[in-house]
Amino acid sequence: MTVPIVLAGARGHGRWHLDNIRRLQRNGLVRLAGICELTPLSEEEIPDGLGTPEQSADFGALLDSTGAEIAVICTPIPTHTDLASKAAARGVHILLEKPPAPSYSAYRRMADGVAEAGVVCQIGFQSLGSHALPAIRRFIDGGAIGEVVGAGGAGAWARDEAYYRRAPWAGKRRLNGVDVVDGVLTNPLAHAVATGLALLGTTRSEDVTVIETELLRANDIESDDTSCVRVSTAHGPVTVAATLCAEQPEEPYVVVHGGSGRITFWYKQDRVLLQRAGHGPEESVYGRTDLLENLVAHLTAGAPLLVPPDETGAFMKVVEAIRTAPDPEPLPETAWRRLPTERRRIVPGIDGLVAASADTLALYSELGASWALPKEVST
Repeated sequence: MTVPIVLAGARGHGRWHLDNIRRLQRNGLVRLAGICELTPLSEEEIPDGLGTPEQSADFGALLDSTGAEIAVICTPIPTHTDLASKAAARGVHILLEKPPAPSYSAYRRMADGVAEAGVVCQIGFQSLGSHALPAIRRFIDGGAIGEVVGAGGAGAWARDEAYYRRAPWAGKRRLNGVDVVDGVLTNPLAHAVATGLALLGTTRSEDVTVIETELLRANDIESDDTSCVRVSTAHGPVTVAATLCAEQPEEPYVVVHGGSGRITFWYKQDRVLLQRAGHGPEESVYGRTDLLENLVAHLTAGAPLLVPPDETGAFMKVVEAIRTAPDPEPLPETAWRRLPTERRRIVPGIDGLVAASADTLALYSELGASWALPKEVST
């Protein structure tokens, strides 16, 4: 039995979903029944092997006409709640791209609506499908690194100035009076935040007590591109420092600190390094369960769902703290420079600060960054 799917948002990151759906279709698990885009895809834009799915700009009508059982929603952040609600009202299950919503109230409305409709929703934090997560939890539960002190995430990425022109909502906090919150911690490096919370077992909204933020920007945008956050939880702090203005971009990672060791997880690579007292370093690479495949297996065979909405509540508390914080401050012109050949801005020294934050669980201001602001605290 193949599950009919509609994909909403097939360009940009949606191209990744097209390729993934093609993989699952070849394996006989799904069938791409429809594509929802404002402008229909050309034949050249649809990967070979996907046939000729129905196309429409009307999401609800497309769900009705195709008989879709799953909707993959990969559309602008402010549209997530409304589109998920349309799918749920029709009894259609959902894979919803991260971040699930631009505000906590919109997230709550989506999650409550899904539950009331009796449909299943998977939130697209792909790193939470990594088999490294349960392996790391086994290390922690087995006392491999002693008592857990906290977790620190480091994201030193680079995005050129064109990145902020890719869509009207890119780099915006609000658009036409509607929340967007497209910042470095809430979108491109959101996985670092969600993964750090997951590693400490603090993924639900009630697990969060205090959130401290420092939001800045080197680019001429509305939102933040160089920021850090510290989330206080019952199992210790989760600190994430992130930038899109790195000098030398690196793979993002999360470090779990213990009293007698540490575990580093490069979550895009599913790679884990265990360092503990009395042992040499141990490195392992793990597999990963695709979240759409997991959703299909949940519906057809009862497999446990990996990322239901309630397991992203703590992440959404972080989004809310960032949304309600004062608008990000521009870095002084002395703190950044432009690389003309790459058409992007860099913040000298930021790579080291990001790594130091992950190592010490400290914020930029506590690390002595001359341009850092006083932290904003949300409870």
